[in-house]
Amino acid sequence: MKILMLLDHPFPPDTRVENEMKSLTDAGFEVHIACFQKNKEPLLERTEYGIIHRKPVSKFIYKSSVGVLKFPFYFNYWRRFVKELFALEKFDVIHVHDLPLAKVGYEAKCKYGVKFILDMHENWPVLLQLSKHTNTFLGKLLSSNDQWVRYEKEMCGLADKIIVVVDEAKGRVSGLGINPEKIEVVSNTLDINQFDPIERKEFRKDKFRMLYVGGINYHRGIQYVIKAIALLKEKGIEVHFDLVGDGSYLGDIRRLIDELQVQDNVTVHGFKHYTQICDIYESANVALIPHVKSGHTDNTIPHKIFQYLYAGIPMIVSNCDPLVRIVNETNGGLSYRYDHPEELADIIAGFYSHPEQLNNYIQHGRQAVIDKYNWKVDGANLVRLYNGLL
Repeated sequence: MKILMLLDHPFPPDTRVENEMKSLTDAGFEVHIACFQKNKEPLLERTEYGIIHRKPVSKFIYKSSVGVLKFPFYFNYWRRFVKELFALEKFDVIHVHDLPLAKVGYEAKCKYGVKFILDMHENWPVLLQLSKHTNTFLGKLLSSNDQWVRYEKEMCGLADKIIVVVDEAKGRVSGLGINPEKIEVVSNTLDINQFDPIERKEFRKDKFRMLYVGGINYHRGIQYVIKAIALLKEKGIEVHFDLVGDGSYLGDIRRLIDELQVQDNVTVHGFKHYTQICDIYESANVALIPHVKSGHTDNTIPHKIFQYLYAGIPMIVSNCDPLVRIVNETNGGLSYRYDHPEELADIIAGFYSHPEQLNNYIQHGRQAVIDKYNWKVDGANLVRLYNGLL
């Protein structure tokens, strides 16, 4: 069986997509992926786990994606791309990553008689509703949330199979009137064979360190972490926060750090590859996922949570539904209400004053990843879905 995946950004990197390709190839499927060419990468690249087809995209076409449901430019680009690939190969399945290109996937299903799988990494309508670029005057003209909500329901109904990343998302999609039997949960778990063990450093109260790795925008909730650190400082509790990542909200975070005078308590590392931050992982006493609770964060899960659990780093997470469920189930840490920095400060102060509590979470979280929350399990779910199409 030949699979054509559509991915509307450059590739690699994308951990989830890479894991899916590896699992399907190991199971005997032939995987092709269509994506953008960004920096003159080869238009055709054969890798161990699949064949990558790249196509240049103009700035205009790329930016037109925000208005794809009103103007055809972006869809037309992908229609031509898919037509070119089907002229070269006979595919059996078209596997669309995320909602925007679902229409192109369905059209290929009708035109070429293939199966159509919709792999929804996010709650796309809510993600767009929260995004900065769709809340500008032009963005509101180009992108209608009601239109995206209708589009999602229509495409989910037309897909042969739907993949979501958490149980909560399956409940949300089935709530649209979609048969839950055609929805499979394939989560963003960790391939533990690709994750080197971390040697945790001995706890030092004078160097209590907290870690965040990821994008930095308003909805990541970093602002509440900074406020919690300021509250701790007022109480004479000095902690250090390693902030690794970049994003549109970083300037605001830097200004807040200065305003609350916690410059000595926060190190902004910027974007770094995982291999560059092993020492930060090793020194972290706790890891934070402070996301703002919304219809988006209640229906997705970051890959990092499984890295932290497997690395034996106790978690402090905001009250997004999947985060709370997994942390409670794994006994991997504690949660707080996302917009209550005083609650977060109390949790940190408790760990700071009673570091022996941290030991309660270290082994449990790691074992839960070994037993359940790993890519061996989720990769098997993906392969089972594909075997069901045969």
